[in-house]
Amino acid sequence: MHIEKDRAVTMHYTLKNDQGQVMDTSEGKEPLQFIFGAGLIIPGLEKALEGKVTGDKISVVVQPEEGYGVFNDALIGEVSRDLFDKEVEPQIGMPVQAQNPDGSIQVFTIAEIKEETIVLDGNHPLAGQVLDFSVEITDVREATAEELEHGHVHASEESEENDQE
Repeated sequence: MHIEKDRAVTMHYTLKNDQGQVMDTSEGKEPLQFIFGAGLIIPGLEKALEGKVTGDKISVVVQPEEGYGVFNDALIGEVSRDLFDKEVEPQIGMPVQAQNPDGSIQVFTIAEIKEETIVLDGNHPLAGQVLDFSVEITDVREATAEELEHGHVHASEESEENDQE
């Protein structure tokens, strides 16, 4: 069965940056499962997977525009330290949430800590990076109506039985 819209895909992957450093992998873990065409993975990887079948192994290089976006300096900002809870000591790399004027939540990462202010970065940590994926497709099947309604792949009965043992 070919990968196409509304199919449940299971795959193992390794993600490296353009220096060859492993950024993420499913090696030694459960494979990634998702519904193809639901916008759950980055566009460049999704395009490369279309039409593939169980057993296919591919390598794909994804440019920032089709990955996590180009780095945007406008998403860097400085805020007063007074905005932070006195109980929590800010640390570089710590994620923080802020509410936008429309009520939506945006996640920032603490990029720098100054005496009176904290520099926040709203870019995805992989923004601006060229991404190198190695992928092995381990299963492709029709997604169930319930999975499509919920927007994600449900655990198979076999894995649920293994979890209960």
